[in-house]
Amino acid sequence: MSTNQTIRISLNKLLFVGYHGLYPEEKKLGNNYAVEIDMVFNPKQGLIDQLDQTIDYVNVYAIVKKCMGIPTPLLETLVGKIADDILFSQPLANTVFVKITKLHLPIPSFEGNVSVKIEKSRN
Repeated sequence: MSTNQTIRISLNKLLFVGYHGLYPEEKKLGNNYAVEIDMVFNPKQGLIDQLDQTIDYVNVYAIVKKCMGIPTPLLETLVGKIADDILFSQPLANTVFVKITKLHLPIPSFEGNVSVKIEKSRN
């Protein structure tokens, strides 16, 4: 029996210290970031029992870790780079969602955090 199914694999609450930002204090002091990744794919078979039939989330984590270690002025650039690298390395992924949250902003009296999100799909 052939079934049409969609699988979403998520990496949640990945925490990093990074030196991203436009301002000198961000580049010097760094900040704490949380990263969320969702990847959607349609498996070719009903039962997945081999790594080459799914998305390798260990590889995806390595991509995120590498990108988060490279100081980048804008989070918009960083989410795009991560999404592109995941789509390149994971041929089964149809759509990738990346969200990066800067947990502490260098803005006086600012309560909360800021996130940048992107969704990219294969053409």
